[in-house]
Amino acid sequence: MSFFFGLLLVGFVQGCLYALIALGYTLVFGILQFINFAHSDVVMLGAWFAWKYAQWMGVSFSVISIGTSLGILGLSVLSCAAVGFTIERLAYRPLRHAPRINILITAIGVSLFLENFTQLPYVFGSRDKAMPQLLDVYAGFDVGGVRVQYFQIITVVFAFALMALLSLLVYRTRLGRAMRAISFDTRTASLMGIPTGRVIAYTFVLGSALAAAAGILTGVAFGSLSQPSSTSWIRFGLKAFICAVVGGIGSIEGAVAGGLLIGITEQLAGGYISSSYADAIVFGVLILVLMVRPSGIFGVTMREKV
Repeated sequence: MSFFFGLLLVGFVQGCLYALIALGYTLVFGILQFINFAHSDVVMLGAWFAWKYAQWMGVSFSVISIGTSLGILGLSVLSCAAVGFTIERLAYRPLRHAPRINILITAIGVSLFLENFTQLPYVFGSRDKAMPQLLDVYAGFDVGGVRVQYFQIITVVFAFALMALLSLLVYRTRLGRAMRAISFDTRTASLMGIPTGRVIAYTFVLGSALAAAAGILTGVAFGSLSQPSSTSWIRFGLKAFICAVVGGIGSIEGAVAGGLLIGITEQLAGGYISSSYADAIVFGVLILVLMVRPSGIFGVTMREKV
């Protein structure tokens, strides 16, 4: 039982990270009805920005103060938010009224550009690096034979706090009402005086900030960073996209539920079956959910009258 609960704990923490990334996919799709395939690269940028800022500050890899860690975290999130704003402004906004296939190709192009540009020697380089330990990932306590790390608790609390703040923003603020209005009908929202361009830009900023936080926490958890174009980053972002689809893309609650479901399923499959089949089982869950509920767990089927 201790082995089961240990896998459950790790899967829950992993699911929280997936949910943070899935929320970025959900926000953009809910408003613009397209998938931002460059989102997984923003996750990578969050972790690598943290590494870069730590290098510039001359941070030791053994002892880091809480203030310094928060400073690195804040700078990295702000940097990724700026990247998200720039991507929307330069790549997606000119194509807002173009066919969907044009936007899809552009998203893939942006993703390839980020992966290759960040490998340049004066950016991040093309080799794996050790991640500064912004938090002590080894300290913790035992509960019934299960090792609970303080880092895991911090990750879960931090992730749920960000999700709660996002939910409050979407459902309790003027910006959130504007976002929901644009997701319902962009043209009508514009005629009603809503600054659609500004609201869409804010959406990319929020999604990129959440992705950056997930990337930083992932890098700290593993203690190392794969090179920017590594397939591990792409696979990580792809699983988060699966979480958004399973939960019902466009639904905040669905992104959280899908993240937890996929995270726990992945860990249980790796622990009881084989880590080699974990990815296949995750895709199997996706297929099974879509067979039963094509719109996802929390998704709503939209009907159009002709």
